[in-house]
Amino acid sequence: MLGIFKEKLVKAPKELNSPASLNSCTKPKPSHEILKDFMPCNSSNAFSMCFGNDALLAYSPLNKPFIHHRGPYPADQVLKELEGSFRFVIYDNKDGTIFVASGSNGQIGLYWGVATDSSIVISKNLERIKASCAKSFAPFPSGI
Repeated sequence: MLGIFKEKLVKAPKELNSPASLNSCTKPKPSHEILKDFMPCNSSNAFSMCFGNDALLAYSPLNKPFIHHRGPYPADQVLKELEGSFRFVIYDNKDGTIFVASGSNGQIGLYWGVATDSSIVISKNLERIKASCAKSFAPFPSGI
């Protein structure tokens, strides 16, 4: 899973911008290069979607079943009642809003960082975030 969002959609918290990344031997990458690195490293059924120049989502499905039917419940109620191990990124192209969540139990990692072009990069893969964002990254806060 990979999400890249331009600075106009979401500004990185100042704590995510590490001055140490300027002196690091690993330099942060621009967002197009991060996507280019993601695609061949994942299964042959990986795909990406660009939403203009502002947002990009890439995903490589696992061979595990997904729970996708939420029944007759409204989406906000489903989100309130989520428990356990989960992580997801939802981007609303019409409103230009992003919703990112990670389970409160912290068992499934989710990471975010800052690319060279100040885009926010979100991924489940810590090594990808390290390679893409140099030292400007951190675990995404888990739910409460």
